[in-house]
Amino acid sequence: MLVTYLEGSRDLCETDSILFGAALAVCRIIGAKLSTAGRTTGQSSAIPAWKARIEERIAKARALIGRLICFRSGNTRPRIVRTVRMAFAGIKQQKLTERIDDLKQRIAAWGMRVRRYTERSTRFNQNHLFQSDQKRLYKSLERPMVSGRGPVPNQADTVEFWRSLWSEPVNHNEGPWTEVVASQCAGITPMDPVIITPDDVPLEVMS
Repeated sequence: MLVTYLEGSRDLCETDSILFGAALAVCRIIGAKLSTAGRTTGQSSAIPAWKARIEERIAKARALIGRLICFRSGNTRPRIVRTVRMAFAGIKQQKLTERIDDLKQRIAAWGMRVRRYTERSTRFNQNHLFQSDQKRLYKSLERPMVSGRGPVPNQADTVEFWRSLWSEPVNHNEGPWTEVVASQCAGITPMDPVIITPDDVPLEVMS
């Protein structure tokens, strides 16, 4: 079975993933215990409690802003009036506009904190994947980050657009630094290609 997968392997990263899967299957068959060091657990992927609390605060603040705006527009229902009184309880602000602006600033600050955590978590996970499973990392980077249902571009317009960019002759400005870099790299010996045969797989799995 491994021979079939290895013959279809296109690069070293994919071969490494196949070997890892083979080693994992062998460990499960023989009942060997696997170390969890360096692996992502279910707890790490869960939303932290502080982040959930901040998101809850943001949702409540947005709901409060909506009711304050309704009150400012002339809605004097008892529920709205009660919410406005609670919004001004224990604070020195007396103007409705100031209270709304204060809530908006709080939402912006909370959102920035969550955004910083999300960006840091994304960088950490990408660095971890780069060290453990580069194939999975590159696949995640190739996925479109935005989704939409807009109109599909016309094929003729697309071809014409790229043809206007790539088919027209352009005079590039070759700076002198390119010659310096080329001369510096001329003495670098290319790395020999790595050839992995099916006979190498059992040795790697057993090791």
